[in-house]
This record gives sequence, structure tokens and C-alpha cells, in this order.
Amino acid sequence: MADTGAAKAPNDLVELGRIVSAYGVRGWVKAQPHSSQSTVLRAAPVWWLCPPSGPLPAPADSSPSGSLPASVLSRCTPHAVKQCRPQGLTVVAELEGVPDRDVADSKRGYTVYVSREYFPQAKSDEYYWVDLIGCQVFSEDTLMGQVQEVLDNGAHAILRVSTLMLDAKGRPQEVLVPFVAAHVQHVDIKTRRIETDWPFDL
Repeated sequence: MADTGAAKAPNDLVELGRIVSAYGVRGWVKAQPHSSQSTVLRAAPVWWLCPPSGPLPAPADSSPSGSLPASVLSRCTPHAVKQCRPQGLTVVAELEGVPDRDVADSKRGYTVYVSREYFPQAKSDEYYWVDLIGCQVFSEDTLMGQVQEVLDNGAHAILRVSTLMLDAKGRPQEVLVPFVAAHVQHVDIKTRRIETDWPFDL
């Protein structure tokens, strides 16, 4: 597949990882996925790479409910994925337009975006982690906070929720909510709402 260098970035890009280093001597790059769900990253035919210069939006801003700012889209460059495979907890890939190790190393720190069109349809009881980031969390119809990150403890996902409660220094306190049916009763991606009975009394 030829490099798609002149293509215009679609407005449905989702941030899935970051280039951490070159890999080998033939121009491969090593990417660190933002979660253990790296299936889309490994299967996507095109990676859009964005340099680290300038502020980037929070992950919640790259959710299906919104799109990346034009200032970010204009900095993204597409690279067709020639080969890609998992490497431990990372993903390594050979990209069009990255012919050698020097060029690959110059991509260190670049953010990897993938078009939403390459996400397979999730099952009714499954959710992409990127869709959960930015959702508001409610307990008994009371807004408790917002999901900032999704973690993996090996057994299940955990929501890192920034609450409306402040600590002694005036900073939002955080609560880790197990993302399991026993404590998360309802998830509505369209309205960006998660309902849980997890205790928030810090």
C-alpha cells in the first residue's frame, strides 16, 4: 500500500497510543497502546501520527461525541501499516514513509491516532475503553465525577474517576471504580453516562 501522505485527516480519529522508540534496524517503530485493548491498533491499515509539539486535547475530547480540533488534525500525517504485531505489552509496526531506523527514531513521542471506521462493532455488553473516558459517573442519580482513565488490574477494568469532592489542597479527589456488573449497573455511551453503586464516601 502506498503512503497516504497528502490525505486529509478524518475528523473521527481516536488516540490509541504513542510511539516510544524505533524497533530494530529496518525502520520499524514501537508503540505503547493506551490500554490492553490493542486489537484496533494492530488491525488498522493506516496510523495517523501527530508530533508532540503543542497542546493535545484530553482523551475525552477524542471520543465519538466530538472530534479533534483542526489544529491537531492539520499536524497529523497518515502512514499505511505494512506489518504490525504485538511485542510484549507494546506493538511494533512497519510503516510506509518510515524507511530506516533514523526516521523511525524521529517519530519518538508521536501520538498514534486511528480512524473510528476501523473499530469493529462492540457487542451489546462490551465497550471500548476510549468510549468510557470522559463519561460522567452517577451514584443514585447524583453526579459524582468523570472518568479520566481506564486501568487494567489483570482481572477486569477499573475506572479512575475524578470526583467533585476536593482534598485539603483544593484538588479533585480520585476514586477507583471496578468496571464489573456487580458495581456498574448501567452504561450509556450516547449520553456519556455511567451508573454505579460503588461508595464515594472518601
